[in-house]
Amino acid sequence: MNNYNQSDYAAFGLRVSSGLLFIAHGLMKVMVFTIPGTVGYFESLGLPAIVAYLIIIAELGGGLALVLGVATRLVSLALVPVLLGALWVHFGNGWTFSNAGGGWEFPALWAVLQVSVALLGNGAFALRVPALEKRLGQFA
Repeated sequence: MNNYNQSDYAAFGLRVSSGLLFIAHGLMKVMVFTIPGTVGYFESLGLPAIVAYLIIIAELGGGLALVLGVATRLVSLALVPVLLGALWVHFGNGWTFSNAGGGWEFPALWAVLQVSVALLGNGAFALRVPALEKRLGQFA
């Protein structure tokens, strides 16, 4: 028997779906656009190449952590700047993400979603790492 309530299941759904989306976006940068292509795109925006690598790592690692429910609050908050960067990149393309180059509605929604995940916490079915929970306290 478990002690989960509806909010725990809702947090689980938001956490896992968001994590899977981050993994998908990270894999797209690696497998579809390729790492050199992604680096080139970031450089075309005036960003240093290292930012592309950091974003890929953040999306893949952060996505996996969210799916597993490890350090959910900390990870979701750490991913908000990634999404605000995406919002900045897509802002000039208009509202709708189906616009050429993608609009800013999706990154804006996803940023709000990550703040919601941070506020809700792990939810149901999270991987428990007692040593990490002890170190991070309420951010685990």
